[in-house]
Amino acid sequence: MGDSLQWERDGSDWPNREASRFVQAGGLRWHVQVMGAGPSLLLLHGTGSSTHSWRELLPLLARHFHVVAPDAPGHAFSERPAPQCLSMPGMAAALAALLGKLGISPQLAVGHSAGAALLARLCLQGSIHPRCLVSLNGAFLPLPGLPGLVFSPMAKILTQFDLVPRLFARHAAEQPLVSRLLQDTGSTLDPVGVDLYRRLASNSVHVGAALAMMANWELGQLRSELPRLATPLLLVTGDSDRTIPPASSRQVCALLPRAKTVSLPGLGHLAHEEQPRQVAALLIRAARACGAWSDT
Repeated sequence: MGDSLQWERDGSDWPNREASRFVQAGGLRWHVQVMGAGPSLLLLHGTGSSTHSWRELLPLLARHFHVVAPDAPGHAFSERPAPQCLSMPGMAAALAALLGKLGISPQLAVGHSAGAALLARLCLQGSIHPRCLVSLNGAFLPLPGLPGLVFSPMAKILTQFDLVPRLFARHAAEQPLVSRLLQDTGSTLDPVGVDLYRRLASNSVHVGAALAMMANWELGQLRSELPRLATPLLLVTGDSDRTIPPASSRQVCALLPRAKTVSLPGLGHLAHEEQPRQVAALLIRAARACGAWSDT
């Protein structure tokens, strides 16, 4: 399928590079960024992204927390497992192994998009026991309507052909394609942010892992189990998100009446990249409210 991203070549100017380390756990070599001191805070990105999406948020949070942010399996600089291990149970098992190896028990767990769903799975199976789970435009539920009927089956088909990630990566090397895809999320990123996504999208191994994750990502089971989630849940939603409909948060609240919601006006699916200071302040307030952090 091609070469994985190489740290010395492709990561020479990676955001927060000084916080990066490589860890062997769960049969995989992980790229993890660790920064700061205090209560442990776990950051987990969504499908097709990486630690770069926390490039401005991570240092802000590290003033108050011991922040741990891995690249998901197969994403960016973390090793890609077998396709079946990119299912939600497979990735949950791998992430639990990584946290065990690091000796991390997060007091606050923060996930973006599919990362929020994966953290909910870890909470449900008892692998982590955070005081609060914060979802940033979380993808907890199957996509409604036609997208839900098409995207996962289509991803299953596309993953059968090694040529597909290669072709996508070749076209993604041209920045206009990546810029259009990012605009479709409802977010506006600066040129550095766009170029980092272009760097990822032009690597066929990263693209192949994202497709395999989409192909193996079954949210129906999670939806049926969400009502027994005991961890307090805060749903943060960008009201301009074009990827995960803001109405999805209301549906999750119907399943979990104790869940709380916060809307971020004018922000899209990548709200934490558009306004990292605003999101950092929100997370600090959430940590105070649930007892995960105190400034006294």
